[in-house]
Amino acid sequence: MSQSANRRQENHKISRDLFVLTYGALVAQLCKDFEKDEDVNQYLDRMGYSIGVRLVDDFLARSCVRRCRSYSEVADLIAQVAFKMYLGITPSVTCSSPTANEFSLILDKNPLSDIVEELPAGRSGLCYCSLLCGAIRGALEMVHLAASVTFLQDRLKGDNVTEIGITFLKKLEEKRRRRNK
Repeated sequence: MSQSANRRQENHKISRDLFVLTYGALVAQLCKDFEKDEDVNQYLDRMGYSIGVRLVDDFLARSCVRRCRSYSEVADLIAQVAFKMYLGITPSVTCSSPTANEFSLILDKNPLSDIVEELPAGRSGLCYCSLLCGAIRGALEMVHLAASVTFLQDRLKGDNVTEIGITFLKKLEEKRRRRNK
């Protein structure tokens, strides 16, 4: 591997580590600012949504992916390309519905919660990584796919794995611009 490639990989790891540490401080501050876990979860989800809306352009430019023909292709792309690109992990994907519009991303390792051993006392309703759900939902909306994204299981809550559920609701219509002739 060339020296510049090693440096890029090292910088990416530093950026990811810095993000994880900063994220932990953000969640801690939100827990101080909001009494209810629901309010913290909603704030993190909205923040993630805004990140996803902006991140999709970078993703499409850097990944050179082609148009997906099915929801399963989209789910695989999220797991195999997007998570690998931005978080350095590759979740496994399972389809959980006969209509092939519900999928689960199973994360054996969740980088956002690597430095967190347990949820703060009295915060059992906190969904520490709600940001991920919002980011996925925001990015999907930008490519005209409405989806519901939620945590189904979380290691921080005692589950064996972290599982994110994605239910594709519908394809949004693209607004076509009329040219003035």
